[in-house]
Amino acid sequence: MTIHIGILGGGNISQTHARAAREIHGIEITAICGQNVDKVLRLAKENGGTAYEDLESFFKHKPLEIVLIGSPSGLHAEHGIAAANHGLHVLVEKPIDITASRADALIAACKNARVKLGVFFQDRAAPDVRKLKDLIDSGRLGKPVLMSARVKWYRPPEYYEQSRWRGSWALDGGGALMNQGIHTVDLLLWLLGEITSVRALTRTALHDIEVEDTVVAAVEFSSGAIGTIEAATSVYPGYSRRLELTWSEGTIILENDRVVRADLRTPITEFIHEQPGSRDSERSTSPVISDVSGHRTIIRDFIRAIETNGTPICDGCEARRSVEVVNAIYESSRAGQAVRLN
Repeated sequence: MTIHIGILGGGNISQTHARAAREIHGIEITAICGQNVDKVLRLAKENGGTAYEDLESFFKHKPLEIVLIGSPSGLHAEHGIAAANHGLHVLVEKPIDITASRADALIAACKNARVKLGVFFQDRAAPDVRKLKDLIDSGRLGKPVLMSARVKWYRPPEYYEQSRWRGSWALDGGGALMNQGIHTVDLLLWLLGEITSVRALTRTALHDIEVEDTVVAAVEFSSGAIGTIEAATSVYPGYSRRLELTWSEGTIILENDRVVRADLRTPITEFIHEQPGSRDSERSTSPVISDVSGHRTIIRDFIRAIETNGTPICDGCEARRSVEVVNAIYESSRAGQAVRLN
């Protein structure tokens, strides 16, 4: 059976969605919609499907079962709700939207329409990350103690200058943390559990934008573990994302979603780690993604969830958590004090 997919958006991430979808047997891209006519026409020519500028016509296209949403972050819920109201399953790029209340509205709309809702947090699908998740859930690492997450990336001025929405509160919802660092916030929540308190500083250090390009936050987890999150698009030339995670039974370090060190009291053979820096991350310096395997996995998993009435790797409720934490970090920076999360 062929699955018919529509792509909403014409930017870099929609190109990634299209390439990932094309690599999956049984999927056909039948419609593409966006405000930039030239980009949409080019995407349609490269990937097939009818090009639309009008949203309502796009949603009414037949056949169509799933919409991949890659529009600006602040429009994700609005577009997802419209898709759900047309009976279409919704797979949206991160973040689910830029506020928890908008996320709630999208979650409710999909539930009421009885369609599936998933979010592209493809780092959850990385093999080493999944192994680590299983290991944590087994209890073999003991009690979580300390974590450090560093997303010290670089984006040149034109990354913001050539976009109508990046770097704005209205459509980006924040800067380095909401756009780039939210992948890492999601991973920390997935691996270590709820964040209950944050205290943060943000700066617009390098770019001429409304939002932050540099942020440091101290966080506390419900388990009692503590740690720090650093996120930036101001760190030239850009460095690989690094997570250092310590439990009572030892420390595991990930770079670019691969375990590079596993220093444990009882060695675990599942992890054959590389030396740090052996695999550079393109994401640290560029928004263009050449390796679409993670997005491909998320799309395949989403189709599985539809066919089995299961739950996607990251559903709406899971994706909402990272938005709530990011907004708490922004609130803490504005208020100059710690902010507790419910």
